[in-house]
Amino acid sequence: MATQNLSRQMATQKVATREPLSTARILQAAVALADEAGLGAFSMRGLAQELGVVPMALYKHVANKEELLDGMVDIVFGEIELPSGELDWKSAMRRRATSTREALKRHSWAIGMMESRRPGPANLRNHDAMIGCLRGAGFPFEMAIHAYSVQDAYIYGFALQERDLAFETSDSAGQAARRRSESIGGLEDYPHLAEVASKLPESGYDNAVEFAWGLDLILGGLDRLRHAGVAPASS
Repeated sequence: MATQNLSRQMATQKVATREPLSTARILQAAVALADEAGLGAFSMRGLAQELGVVPMALYKHVANKEELLDGMVDIVFGEIELPSGELDWKSAMRRRATSTREALKRHSWAIGMMESRRPGPANLRNHDAMIGCLRGAGFPFEMAIHAYSVQDAYIYGFALQERDLAFETSDSAGQAARRRSESIGGLEDYPHLAEVASKLPESGYDNAVEFAWGLDLILGGLDRLRHAGVAPASS
């Protein structure tokens, strides 16, 4: 009897000290689970198991999986540094772009979902600050929209390529190039690709450098358009 009472007391204490279930706790656990396993293996049942609750308990805080995904993406937006009015616009854009790339490296499951989910507060703050920075720098409205669009297209596209290529150093880039050449039976008929495979390992390839190079190219072009005061011609 004494043993049963002790077990009951321990169980009661465990329940009492367990962190209460909340929307914020569910979302943080969901992000961590997606980071670890990807969305392909993600499920509400698995999330409930991770939290130590029954699946139905989740639905007291999130209506469904779609609402959960909306909240998860908004957490990613919340990790992105907002453009600061204390910096010149190009420095602010560069820092925001780098911060976005780093967030997507941490949460690669979110690539392709950033602009497709129902926007939450962090998403809205990000977009508002971005447009505000560009407008404050003197970009006319239409040009500001073009400038925003081209930057995010580049950032998201680079993040997708970086995830799919899955290499971080010149050595791993060279190994990937060699594996690709072997998979298609050699590169004798493709001399320029053969050069890439042979020279890439010694070129000092670095994803961060590549990202910064392309971003500076975009920002430089936008700055010239800003001074000229003309938006890109529409077809």
